[in-house]
Amino acid sequence: MSDFHSRLEEQLPRLRRYARALTRDTHRADDLVQDTLVRALAKQHLWQTGTNLRAWLFTLMHNQHVNDVRRSNRDGGNIDVADMASVLVAITDPTASCQLRELERALARLPLEQREAILLVGLEGLRYDEAAAILEVPIGTVRSRLSRGREALRKLMGMEDAPAAAAGELDGLAQAA
Repeated sequence: MSDFHSRLEEQLPRLRRYARALTRDTHRADDLVQDTLVRALAKQHLWQTGTNLRAWLFTLMHNQHVNDVRRSNRDGGNIDVADMASVLVAITDPTASCQLRELERALARLPLEQREAILLVGLEGLRYDEAAAILEVPIGTVRSRLSRGREALRKLMGMEDAPAAAAGELDGLAQAA
């Protein structure tokens, strides 16, 4: 197995997690990961050794997802995300399970641009500049999407009275997911 293939395999859990958060559907997420891997293998000659493979793969996935959404909109195959959202389950702590479901519903209500920024920075732990490169927007746009998205999440989850504490709690919930 080549070095590229083994490094690609190491990224599978992150790709799956990001795809599931983007699509809100396990089957569509699996299809998105597969399409991303096919594209990565076909374009592996474009990846430069020593650069961030995860950021490159997330860029491919983001672009594939945007293409899929546009194709779906063009073909008239719109699906209500709320109807298709899977339920996060925390088996050991019912309070955490409720909080995760609330966070999932709140994330689903955010505009796609804000949700993507929050998922890349908050869940995947990417730096702002890496998220900006993946989303193909300026770093300031990532910052404003994060700010607006976090504020919207706080309001949707009834945490608008304590922004600083809520931001830490949201980060903790996102990492738990």
